[in-house]
Amino acid sequence: MTAQPKRILVPIDGSANALRALDLAIAMVRATADGRVELVNAQAPLGQAVTMFVAKSDIKGHHRDEGMKALAAAIEAAKASGVPHAHHIGVGQPGEVIAAFCKDLGCDHIVMGTRGLGAALGLLLGSVATDVINRATVPITLVK
Repeated sequence: MTAQPKRILVPIDGSANALRALDLAIAMVRATADGRVELVNAQAPLGQAVTMFVAKSDIKGHHRDEGMKALAAAIEAAKASGVPHAHHIGVGQPGEVIAAFCKDLGCDHIVMGTRGLGAALGLLLGSVATDVINRATVPITLVK
């Protein structure tokens, strides 16, 4: 029998699928004595046309504010569940940000939502899920 994951990373983009993934991760964490959920939101970098004219502190504040908006419902759900959790916001390509946080935080599993149905793998899973699958070195559970 495989050991239950202890530290599960859940990418959160504010979607219903991401919240369903969080529900599954919470159930998985409850099955282990010392599990933890790490919520991660990846913010897209702003283009050079913006960064040339806006202060770095304002850009950082923008990413923080937008990340917290996306994370708000997930943070509340994690608090209500009573499982240990933390939240993080990264800036960059989502697949890269998610894989980097997974490694840096020592996560042993990723549970993430997918976009839904489509003809090609990228459409079926979503381009972010496909990128994470290609980058991550831990097991991944996809939730529709």
